[in-house]
Amino acid sequence: MRNWQEEKEKRVAFIQDMLRSSGAKGIVFGNSGGKDSALVAALSSAATKNVLGVMMPCASKRNFGEDLEDAKKVAEKYGIPSLIVDLTKVREELLSSLGVSLETKGALSNIAPRLRMTTLYAIGAEKGYLVAGTGNKSERYMGYFTKFGDGACDFNPIADLTASEVFDFLRFLGAPEHVVTKAPSAGLFEGQTDESEMGVTYAEIDAFLAGEKVSEEAEKIIARYHRSSLHKMVMPTTFKDEK
Repeated sequence: MRNWQEEKEKRVAFIQDMLRSSGAKGIVFGNSGGKDSALVAALSSAATKNVLGVMMPCASKRNFGEDLEDAKKVAEKYGIPSLIVDLTKVREELLSSLGVSLETKGALSNIAPRLRMTTLYAIGAEKGYLVAGTGNKSERYMGYFTKFGDGACDFNPIADLTASEVFDFLRFLGAPEHVVTKAPSAGLFEGQTDESEMGVTYAEIDAFLAGEKVSEEAEKIIARYHRSSLHKMVMPTTFKDEK
């Protein structure tokens, strides 16, 4: 078990160092109402008073309901100014302008995270703020994030924490209970949850990462996700003239 007070102090110092070394004035992050963004909210607000949480609902009913309410609770809990940017019309306009019909779930569901990335970087550039990432170790190992979407950030203070550790850290920090207990979901489409989409639970992923025994089926799923998403972990491959 980690010493969460020490972990808080180390991560707050890390964030403050990022601000000093970059010359940035503050931090902007996507406040989704989920566990990871809640933890980033808590750590960022402890590091600086200049924090902006941006709520970016996009088409999904859950975005405008449960998640938006939880995001507001997180902002209130940690005293973070908020901005709501409804991306639904932007998404609709993009889809209507493409000239092709998007038939695959991946092509369609990745649009919202990339619009959110664009929104955060536009606000960050205007205010002189760094964009904080909100992905945890379990999601990163599985590649369960959108390339150049929610995977894009200037720094990430929680990337080494498994989903289980994020839950424990949030409880230590007194996060709103519903944020901790609700089923994790990116809210990309109606009824979507992370675990149902991946076909494996975060408990199984975290056990695997800890070197513990998991079922053969879970191990196969984890290996397949990790193998197919390795391209997300590196910069784009570029041509090199060997002459």
